[in-house]
Amino acid sequence: MSKRRASVSLHCFAVSGLAAALALADGGTACAQAFPGKPLRIVTSEVGGGNDVQARLVAQGLTAALGQQVVVENRPSGVVPGEIVSKAPADGYTLLFYNNTFWLASLIQKTPYDALRDFAPVTVVTKVPNVLVVNPALPVKSVADLVALAAAKPGALNYGSAGTGASNHLAGELFKNMAHVDIVRINYKGAGPALTALLTGELQLMFPTAGAAVPHVRAGRVKALAVTSAEPTALFAGLPTMAASLPGYESMSIYGIFVPAGTPRSTINRLNTEIVRFLRLPSVRERFFNAGMETSSGTPEQLFAAVKSDLLRTGKIIKDAGIRGE
Repeated sequence: MSKRRASVSLHCFAVSGLAAALALADGGTACAQAFPGKPLRIVTSEVGGGNDVQARLVAQGLTAALGQQVVVENRPSGVVPGEIVSKAPADGYTLLFYNNTFWLASLIQKTPYDALRDFAPVTVVTKVPNVLVVNPALPVKSVADLVALAAAKPGALNYGSAGTGASNHLAGELFKNMAHVDIVRINYKGAGPALTALLTGELQLMFPTAGAAVPHVRAGRVKALAVTSAEPTALFAGLPTMAASLPGYESMSIYGIFVPAGTPRSTINRLNTEIVRFLRLPSVRERFFNAGMETSSGTPEQLFAAVKSDLLRTGKIIKDAGIRGE
């Protein structure tokens, strides 16, 4: 059956999107009885990023659980991994590991796949907050101090992002919107160059992921002010939330696993069972935690709900900020 490529509205996704994919996946049980009978691949973004690190951990767990080799296939970040998986057979042997960027991409640019119809969810893997960090020379000790300084000096403070639509970009735009301040975005090719610019004083603030921020915060090279999760996190014990100063503020990176729409539900259930079992092992949770990530596994329906909620919440940020692909 050919796949429809027409873009659909956010509301259409909420009604039919991944929910429809879940319903379609109930069929074809007979095709999945021998699953898995050959190696699997997990397609994700470039080597070294959060997607890659997590995909490799999951691949190790699945290899042991399924008795088949699970390899990680790295492709250029952006829409390429999703395009590859969208064209793969719906048999459970090709998985997509990606974060919010995957399903938010169509709100920013034209995508070669329809994230709302061409995929079925398997499980959430982690939910990772960003951290508001500032150059130590900046005379602020709290979010309230930063808001006051930014309000007093419109356009004087720079914040860094690592790509249009990246979590550090969206977290910064949400801060601008909710705090009613004028800070200037400077975009970099990656989180590493942006953090380097923060250390040298080219930037005054940034919202890196927890994993990227941890070593710099511990070494005292940057000053952490708050986490972007709705609740405090053990990743940064004692650090307040952005919401404590800006009620309602929340910005999270959600990492999950998807397969092509039409994959038999029994195959999805097998993958979900083995991945969730692996993620709940204390030793595995510790490995993720030490890398700056907290595991957050669950059912395919829970991943669908997380995607739906993020599209509604973050879609508004994208619209209000007028964010478009570069």
